[in-house]
Amino acid sequence: MAEKRDYYEVLGVDRNAGDEELKKAYRKLAKKYHPDVNPGDETAAEKFKEASEAYSVLSDHDKRARYDQFGHAAFEQGGAGFSDFDFSSSGMGDIFGDLFGDLFGGGASSRRSANGPMRGANVRTAVNITFQEAVFGCTKQIDLNLREPCPTCGGSGAKPGTTPQTCTKCRGTGRIVTTQRSIFGMMQSETVCPDCRGTGKVIRDKCPDCRGTGSVTRRNKLSVDIVPGIDNGMSVRIRDKGEPGINGGPRGDLMVEVRVARDPVFERDDMNIFSTVPISFPVAALGGKVRIRTVDGEVEYDVKAGTQTDTRIRLRGKGVPSIHDRKKRGDHYVTLVVQVPTKLTREQKQALKAYAKASGADV
Repeated sequence: MAEKRDYYEVLGVDRNAGDEELKKAYRKLAKKYHPDVNPGDETAAEKFKEASEAYSVLSDHDKRARYDQFGHAAFEQGGAGFSDFDFSSSGMGDIFGDLFGDLFGGGASSRRSANGPMRGANVRTAVNITFQEAVFGCTKQIDLNLREPCPTCGGSGAKPGTTPQTCTKCRGTGRIVTTQRSIFGMMQSETVCPDCRGTGKVIRDKCPDCRGTGSVTRRNKLSVDIVPGIDNGMSVRIRDKGEPGINGGPRGDLMVEVRVARDPVFERDDMNIFSTVPISFPVAALGGKVRIRTVDGEVEYDVKAGTQTDTRIRLRGKGVPSIHDRKKRGDHYVTLVVQVPTKLTREQKQALKAYAKASGADV
C-alpha cells in the first residue's frame, strides 16, 4: 500500500491554516476532482477521496489535534479510518451544498457570514528534553511571547470612546460580489473586501496601544506536560494559548514540538530500546553474569556458555511506554559484543597458549 501523503500537503495549506483557509483549499480541490466533473477518471476520483479524507480530519479540532501529535498513526490500529469519517460534520455538508450549487448552476441556500467569529491561528514553539524524560514523561516550563487582547480597547482595535464603523464598501458583509455575463450565462464571483479585509468593520480612530490590531504581545510562562513515551518530533497541544480569535472567535492552540536529545547508551525505534554491552571472552566461553543498564536501572543477566559476539538478547517490558496505553511497554534489545583483550600479562599469554595447544590451534 502506498504511503499516505501529509494531510496539509494534500490540501496545499500551512500547518497553521485556519478553518476558512482549510475550507477554501478543499472546495477548490473538490470542484476540480469531483467524480461528476471527471466521469470515469480513476486518478481524479482518488485525488477527490484523498482531499476529502484530509479535510475531514483537519476540519475537526479533536481529530486534527490527534493528527498533529501522532500523524497517520492516530487513526491506525483501531483508530478511525476514512470510511468512518462523517461527511455531515465539520461543515462538510455545507461545503458539498456549495459545491453542487457551483457545479450544476445553483447557489448555496445560505452562506456563513464572512465577517463572523473566526478561530485564531495556532502558535508553534519547541522544547528540549532528555531521552529519560521522553520515556517517563515530565513537566517543562517554557517562556514565549503570546498575543493577548489589548486591555486599552478591549480587543476592538478602536481608540477608547470610539467604535469600529460598518464598512461602506461591502456594507458589513466582508465580501464583494461581482456579476458578469459569459457564454455559460451570468457568473458571480466573490472576493474579500479590500477596505475592511473581510471583517465588515473599519476602524477610523485606532487604539494608540495596539495600533488597531486589538491585541498586544505579552511574555508568558507556561507549564507543558510531556506524556510518557513521546518521541522526537511529536507535538503537545495546549488549548486556547494561540493567537486571539477574530470578531469574538476562540483563540487558537499552542503546538509545542518535542525535541529529544540523543542518549550516549540507548537508541530508540518506536517503543523498543537498543544498546550494546561488552562481555569478556571468559564469560562468553564459560558463561557468567553481566550488569546491563536499562532506563529502569541496572539489571543482572546470566550469559549462556558459548555465547558468540553480536548475540542479541531481549529484556521484555524494559522499553518505552505506549503513549496510548501506559500499561504497555516495548522491549529492550541488547547486543552482546565479546571483547578481545589488547594487552595480556605473561600468565594470561601462557594460559591462552595452553588453551590454543589443547584446541589444536597453531599460534
